[in-house]
Amino acid sequence: MQNGFNDIERELAFLKLEMQSATFERFGEVQNINNSDRILQDLNNLIGLQSLKDEIINLTNLLKVQKLRQQQGLPATAVTLHSVFCGAPGTGKTRVARLMGQIYKELGFLAKGHLIETDRAGMVAGYIGQTATKVDQLIESALDGVLFIDEAYTLKPADARNDFGQEAIDTLLKRMEDYRGRLVVIVAGYSEEMSRFIDANPGLKDRFPRDFYFEDYQSNELLAIFEKHCQKYQFILEPESKQVLLNKFTDLYSNRDKTFGNGRLVRNLFEKTIAKQANRLVKISSVSKEMMMTLLPEDIA
Repeated sequence: MQNGFNDIERELAFLKLEMQSATFERFGEVQNINNSDRILQDLNNLIGLQSLKDEIINLTNLLKVQKLRQQQGLPATAVTLHSVFCGAPGTGKTRVARLMGQIYKELGFLAKGHLIETDRAGMVAGYIGQTATKVDQLIESALDGVLFIDEAYTLKPADARNDFGQEAIDTLLKRMEDYRGRLVVIVAGYSEEMSRFIDANPGLKDRFPRDFYFEDYQSNELLAIFEKHCQKYQFILEPESKQVLLNKFTDLYSNRDKTFGNGRLVRNLFEKTIAKQANRLVKISSVSKEMMMTLLPEDIA
C-alpha cells in the first residue's frame, strides 16, 4: 500500500514539474512578445516615416501569428526576412535595421539579432579570390543576426564589366542559401539605384522580395529632429530661432536634390549652430548658464 502512495506522489510531483515548466515557457514567450512591443515603441518614437512604421508593424504581426501557429501545431508559412531599404542618406535606415534585428530576436526568428554593417569596401577586394574570403568573414560575424549592406548598388556598377563586385554578390547569394534561418540580409541605398541593382540580377530579385521605403524628412520633421538634439544637450531655442530654422528647412526641402542629407543635414547644422553660438559667447565678459543654453536667431548657421 505504501508503495502505491509513493507512486502516486511521484506522479503528482512529475505533473507539477511539467505544469511549472509549461508556465515558465509560456511566461518566456509572453515576455518576448512584450519585449518586441517595446522595440516597436522605440520605432514609433522615431520622427516621421509613418508609412515605413506601418509596414514594419504589419510584418511583426505576421511573425507573431506564425509563432502562435507553431505553438498550436499548425504549419507556419514561409516568411522571407531579407529586405531592400530604399531611401536617401540620413533617413534612419541603419537605426531601423538594428531595431528590426532586435524584433526578430525577441520573436525567435534570430538567435542574437545583432547588426553587422558594411559596404562595398568591406566586401570587395582588389585581387581574384580575396573577395569571397572577405564576404565569408562578414557573414560569419553576422550569423544569427542581420548583415546590413549600405549603398549595395555599388557592388554592381551600371557600366562595369569585369568587376569583383559580382564575386561578392555571388558569394553572398550562396551563403544566404547555406545559412537559411540563421542570417537576415538587408541591402540599402538610393531608391532608383537599388531598383536597378535588384532588377538586374534574377538571384537578387528572388531573395529580396520585401521593400521598405524611407521618405525624405519634411521641414517640420527636420525642425523636430533639431529640437531633439537641443533636448539631448540642454539647449533652448528661442521662438524666433525656431522660425528661422523652419524657414531654412522649408527652403532646403523645397530645393532638395539627390544629395539631400535629411537627419545628417540637421546634425551638421546643429553642430555649426553651436559653434556660432560659442563665437558669440566668448566675446561676452560674464556668461550665465541661461545664456549658454539659449540659441538666438543670429546663432543659426
